[in-house]
Amino acid sequence: MLINQPSDLDPASPEPITIAQPLLDRLAAIRADLLAALASGGAVYGVNTGMGNMSKRRLTEDEQRVHQRNLLLGRAVGGPPWLPPDEARAVLIGRLRTFLTGDAGVSVELIQQLVAMINSGQVPDIPAEGAGSAGEIIPLAHAFSSVEVGPKEGISLLAGVPGATGRAALQVKRAHRLADHLTAVGAGAIAVIGANRAPYDPAVGRGDDVLAGQLARIRELAGPEPEPRALQAPVSFRVAGHVVAHVRRSIGQLDEAVDRAFAGVTDSPAYLDGEFIGTAGFHGIDLTAYSDHLTAALAHAAEVSAARLHRLLDPAVTGLQAQLAHEPGPQAGLVAVHKRAVATTHLLHRLTLPSAISTAETSNGQEDVQTFSWEAVGTLAEAIRLTREVTACELLAVHQAFALSKRPIPVGLRDFHQAVADVVPPIEADRPFGQDLTRLLVSVL
Repeated sequence: MLINQPSDLDPASPEPITIAQPLLDRLAAIRADLLAALASGGAVYGVNTGMGNMSKRRLTEDEQRVHQRNLLLGRAVGGPPWLPPDEARAVLIGRLRTFLTGDAGVSVELIQQLVAMINSGQVPDIPAEGAGSAGEIIPLAHAFSSVEVGPKEGISLLAGVPGATGRAALQVKRAHRLADHLTAVGAGAIAVIGANRAPYDPAVGRGDDVLAGQLARIRELAGPEPEPRALQAPVSFRVAGHVVAHVRRSIGQLDEAVDRAFAGVTDSPAYLDGEFIGTAGFHGIDLTAYSDHLTAALAHAAEVSAARLHRLLDPAVTGLQAQLAHEPGPQAGLVAVHKRAVATTHLLHRLTLPSAISTAETSNGQEDVQTFSWEAVGTLAEAIRLTREVTACELLAVHQAFALSKRPIPVGLRDFHQAVADVVPPIEADRPFGQDLTRLLVSVL
């Protein structure tokens, strides 16, 4: 992947990275100007002064030479659990992308070190938890502890919220895929019970293009139903379009926050138009808020999915055997699959506490509020994982309901359910359904 400008760099991309020479030349020129400005002797926070409450202390030239390395060493106070490799890579790419704007004024040599780290496929151990500060200096210190740094480069590596931004970009990609699966599974449930299609008329989405598009997609996937089983299906079926439309809007809002974070000034002090300027780019409130918002939207989607699953076990709704058992009575069917969905949804509820509502002081009062964006993005990753689990539970029930009903699978869902059939054998007796769910999560969802 040849990078000609910062926006070319995608934290979710696994491709090797090469920085175009004109961009490197521009960064080298900014670096030369920055070093000249530093030589003038003016106070520059964290470069020739201490950090936080110690920023009144000016550093000698000898002290400055070790200070940038000490910034990384002394703040690496985290520990396991570590981020999974794809999230750790997203942190490295997020940091590199912010450096390519030139605001940090780091050297081309540091840029090339980061590129080599990313392209090596070997990611550092970065703590998944316990950032707990204004910004994310603790995980970033771990991420870049092996890097060789020059003037201003230690503080630049710790500045802003590049890790949360890179990880959020990765979660946006995953959430889009999950929204597609929520749509397909919901459409299958609607089709298999013979639900009235009226609630999915795109005209119902007047004034809301996202909702109208979602309703049209459900109708396309579910196909027509000339003889509905009832005038109205249970609410969990009727609201399927509204629920996933809300998830999609929430994804879009987080995606926009990611774009703002990457385009904005997050380094502090930033080097802008020949001046060192202290910023608050580490605050990351919109990343936190929209991560929380998407987490709540997914929790609601999982609730609705679990409710539909419960209805799928009810003969009064489906006209099928109780609990979707092949032989009700001797067999329990999928009742325990619903129990797993309920337990998973309960865990999701506990993730919906807003991350930023937790004012705390650190650094002897120099940092007197926090937004916990690192934690908010981590919570979102867990919400995506748990919502996928609930979706897998409903998908297994929908697939079994089609098998028992002998109804044809709608054309728009045939490939999807063929993928299910490829990994889930016909359910004719009770068995360890956890194995089926795992196969769905690995191979289909």
